[in-house]
Amino acid sequence: MISFVGAGPGAPDLLTLRGADRLARADVVVWASSLVPEAVLDHCRPAAELHDSATMTLEDVLAVSDAASGATPIVRLHSGDPSLYGAIAEQMDWCRANHRAFEVVPGVTSVAAAAATLERELTVPRLSQSVVLTRLAGRTSASMRPGEGVAAFAPFGVSMAVFLAGARADELQAELLSGYPPETPAAVVVRVTWPDEHVVRTTVGHVADAIRSTRASRTVLVLVGEALGDGPVPARSHLYSPGHGTAFRLPSRNGSTAGRPSRRRTR
Repeated sequence: MISFVGAGPGAPDLLTLRGADRLARADVVVWASSLVPEAVLDHCRPAAELHDSATMTLEDVLAVSDAASGATPIVRLHSGDPSLYGAIAEQMDWCRANHRAFEVVPGVTSVAAAAATLERELTVPRLSQSVVLTRLAGRTSASMRPGEGVAAFAPFGVSMAVFLAGARADELQAELLSGYPPETPAAVVVRVTWPDEHVVRTTVGHVADAIRSTRASRTVLVLVGEALGDGPVPARSHLYSPGHGTAFRLPSRNGSTAGRPSRRRTR
C-alpha cells in the first residue's frame, strides 16, 4: 500500500492521527526536506527507509515504489494537504497503471494554519463568503489555464491565499492591485507553525515590501482580503442566530432559544 500523506504545515503535532499512524507503520518513507521539517519524521519507526525527494525527479520517486513489493507499506509525505499543489495526480496515475493499491491521507493546509496564527476567519458575512487559493504563473506558467491566476480573481474582492509568490513580490502586488484597493488588509506568512515562523501584517499596497522584509523566497504564503482586518465583524453568522432556524432549532422572534431541547451526550 502506498499512502500519500499530508504532513500539515510544519509542526509535527499538526499531522493527523491517520497520517501519524501511516508513518509509524511505514517501511519506506519518501519526503521533501525542503518543505517538511525533519521533526515530522519522529513519527517513523527507527528502521524505516528514508528517501529525501528534494533532489529527486518523479521518475526517481516512482522507482522507489517500483522497487518495493506491493505489500510494503510506503508513505509519500507531502507538505500541507496533498490535494493542493501536491503533484500526486501523476503518482496516482502510476499506481493505477501498475495495479498498486494506494490511499490519500489529507493534511492541515498552510492556509488553515496561517488563519489560525492570524486569529482570523476567512469567511466573514458581508466581507467574504469565498476563498480563492491560487498562485503566480512563474516558471510553470504552462500549467496555468488562460484567465486563471491572481489578476483574474482579484476583481472579485474575496479572501485570497497566494502560494509560491515569495520570489516575485512586485509582480504579485501589481496583480493584486488590479482588483483590490491598496488599503485591503493582507498578511505575509513564512514557514507557518515552524519554529522560525515569520508573520508580517500589511496591506495590498505594501505587500511587496512586506515580502522582501522577510528575506524569504520559499514557503511564503500571502493572504489577502477584508476578512483579515481588525475590529469587530460587520455581521454575525446566521448559523447560531436566534432568528435563524435550522433542522435542529426553530427560529425565535424574541431572541430566546427555541426548538428542540438540548441533549447531553452519554456514553
